[in-house]
Amino acid sequence: MSSAILPAVKGGVMAGYLRTKALRSLLAVGLLSLLAACAVGVRPEATRLPVVTDPAPIVSGTMRAYQVRGRWYRPAEQPGYDETGMASWYGDQFNGRPTATGERFDMHALTAAHKTLPLPGLVEVTNLANGRRIVVRVNDRGPFVDNRIIDLSRGAADALGMLQAGVGEVRVRYLGRAPRAGGGTTLQYAAADERSREPAARPLSAGAAYWIQAGAFSDRRAARRVADQLGDRATVDGDRNDGLFRVLVGPWPDPNAAERSRQAVIARGYADALLISAR
Repeated sequence: MSSAILPAVKGGVMAGYLRTKALRSLLAVGLLSLLAACAVGVRPEATRLPVVTDPAPIVSGTMRAYQVRGRWYRPAEQPGYDETGMASWYGDQFNGRPTATGERFDMHALTAAHKTLPLPGLVEVTNLANGRRIVVRVNDRGPFVDNRIIDLSRGAADALGMLQAGVGEVRVRYLGRAPRAGGGTTLQYAAADERSREPAARPLSAGAAYWIQAGAFSDRRAARRVADQLGDRATVDGDRNDGLFRVLVGPWPDPNAAERSRQAVIARGYADALLISAR
């Protein structure tokens, strides 16, 4: 090889070496980021919001002002919508029926109803009781109850851990237009939702208005098993002097919410569930 060619060859080899070294460094950084995400128990994709590249057109008929029970609602674009309030859910009685957008309601899908947001749209919903977070496709109008800000499908309520409670406090954040189909996804299951730890008993004297008593047991372990089956808002009250451990679900601020919860408890097989007041 001539002396004129040798420096060029050496230069090419050195450039290739530097490119390989840089690539290895980038791969190492990426691997460390992945391991860090796994170390805290969250999949890297678990907290990513969906990216909509082909949004569905807003259904124009759903953006007109409308009246329900004497009250007017005026749908509008609300890019900064971020509200906290109560959520409820609906299921069997509406399954298969058309929603406000014309889509068929699938109670197992991650969907929801809202009074004024554009349809179809996407919102992020966080259950403030346990930290669970999902994205749902908003394709219907409702709920037409003053103290509710969103009505979730059965599937969405289940993903948030609200199925047995019936209602719960949530944060709702508007993300924008929905894709032409789907869009619902589970983002996060918080460690606080683990049921391996027994929650502290919440006696009736805690100031709550209404509770559901699913049953009373002489064996604390049996009561604990029932509470675990009934979900996040169930606990065991053993603070009384009669030797019984009561499984309580709640608290609820009003008798209507409590009765709805009682019906859900009965549907789970506890036919003697009682509505009790702490007042």
